[in-house]
Amino acid sequence: MLLRRACLLLLLLWPASAAALRDTTRDALDRLEEILALRVDDGVLDRRTVLPTLLVGARPMYEESQVAFPARALTTLVRAFGADAIRLCEACMQPRTVAEGGRLVQTSGPIGLDEIVRLDDRYRGGAERARTAIWLDETRDGVAIRIVDLRTARVVFARNVDPLLVEQRTSARNFTLSAELERRSRAESLTHAFVDIGLYPGQHFSLEWADQWGDTNANLTGIVLSFYDPVLGLGAGYGRVMPWADMVLGVKGVLSIPTLVAQSQADSDIELIDPLLNAIFTLRVPFGNSNYGALLTVSTNGRVALGLSLLNTSLIPVLP
Repeated sequence: MLLRRACLLLLLLWPASAAALRDTTRDALDRLEEILALRVDDGVLDRRTVLPTLLVGARPMYEESQVAFPARALTTLVRAFGADAIRLCEACMQPRTVAEGGRLVQTSGPIGLDEIVRLDDRYRGGAERARTAIWLDETRDGVAIRIVDLRTARVVFARNVDPLLVEQRTSARNFTLSAELERRSRAESLTHAFVDIGLYPGQHFSLEWADQWGDTNANLTGIVLSFYDPVLGLGAGYGRVMPWADMVLGVKGVLSIPTLVAQSQADSDIELIDPLLNAIFTLRVPFGNSNYGALLTVSTNGRVALGLSLLNTSLIPVLP
């Protein structure tokens, strides 16, 4: 009951104390609250194995946040886990004095897990024994959190959090790069599906499956199925990724099926709708990180088309 009242008091005092926090710290704590809630929902932080937990360290980095940061840190954890699941170990944050062998020993350094367990057993009363301990520190870029299992010393969760989650995005990019390097070493291909829709002033509609390859994954080669310009055509395509301009420049060589059938049945070369062999030059420019991009096509039929290109890899077929 006393702990619940203390938490409620901190919640009431938080708007006033938060003014002493830097915007970076305040926003990082907001992101941390969202991350913890997501990890609880997806099971990474299992309530049955993590809670109840002890906040044993809430260390501010700046003098102006000496009072505000610990209060705001506790508020963040209470919102993420619930007031009944969080206990505050103030003794863990203060110099400890114990009697050992007839003498007094004062310790002011980092507290060990065994000592945290002893303090929890001494002061928790009839409450359930804490399963984990939390250290939450203010950093220059945001906050840093560690959640450690008190029984096994296993690190349950650790992360540096900044307002824009730059570190998480960088880690994701590095992980993707590592996966790409391993994929190349196994000689495995990466296949994309492009749906090109040119609408003005001419028209072009085609579906392309392209394999991405090369030392820098800058080459795209594959098969093309054209529906218009040319009408019902089949061929091959090549594209080159231009990272400096964030675009893909390519060309398609497409055979007109109707013209091919007509010429096979006639004694002379004839054209029904399109020439037998058609070349289409393409330029794709993605819209940011989306699966859509602007499209420009120029064909040997004299048609120029502007439109959209769907870069949705969920349409990838399973190719040998």
